[in-house]
Amino acid sequence: QVQLVESGGGLVQAGGSLRLSCAASGRTFSIYAMGWFRQAPGKEREFVAAIKWSGSTTRYVDSVKGRFTISRDNAKSMVYLQMISLKPEDTAVYYCAADRRPYSWGRIGYLDSYDDWGQGTQVTVSS
Repeated sequence: QVQLVESGGGLVQAGGSLRLSCAASGRTFSIYAMGWFRQAPGKEREFVAAIKWSGSTTRYVDSVKGRFTISRDNAKSMVYLQMISLKPEDTAVYYCAADRRPYSWGRIGYLDSYDDWGQGTQVTVSS
């Protein structure tokens, strides 16, 4: 199992920036990919971005392309989500998640591809 702890959320004005961090511990050697999801009030949890634990392959939901960047530091077992040009519609609780199933990249945008989840961090973007 992998334990995940997110940090870096907060209140920011529209157009501002935030960087979310996710610290992974436990069986990190078993991680295949890491993802970020978000859930706004009254809405379902949705995929935001993912990155393979090895290599540089990434994927983003269309609504954040060009504004969000996912990255990782394997030596520190950290994953980051740099967010710029934030919009009020980006307001949500952001969760990081670990996928420990090899060769699952084709389904990396689906919640059920992930085995471990953090507790989430709130991001609020004011207009």
